[in-house]
Amino acid sequence: MAKQKQEEILIESSSGNVFADLGFENADEMLAKAQLVHAISKAMASKGVNQTDLAKMIGIDQSKVSKLLRGITEGFSSDRLLRILNSLDQDIEIIIRARPQSEKREAHVSVAFLQSI
Repeated sequence: MAKQKQEEILIESSSGNVFADLGFENADEMLAKAQLVHAISKAMASKGVNQTDLAKMIGIDQSKVSKLLRGITEGFSSDRLLRILNSLDQDIEIIIRARPQSEKREAHVSVAFLQSI
């Protein structure tokens, strides 16, 4: 039996933002929107709301809700996503703080969940 030559597999650590890792220009905003959509999905599940119900609640077609839940956020601003979360009875707090000068990075946007939805 012939021995197979093993190829070396290179592994690159993630920055924690797949959009930044892929080189997208607005990576922080894209990640924040993805996290907001995830929160919408979790809130829908916990409240027993389906796509048709949510579409009626927010006044859009069910097909747009479907696209949103599949990660297609075109046409949805962060503000609109926040309003959808509010319509699902989710409280939202926005905290603004200065970037510590000791950290050598650009200021960023992030979404944090304080508790399970």
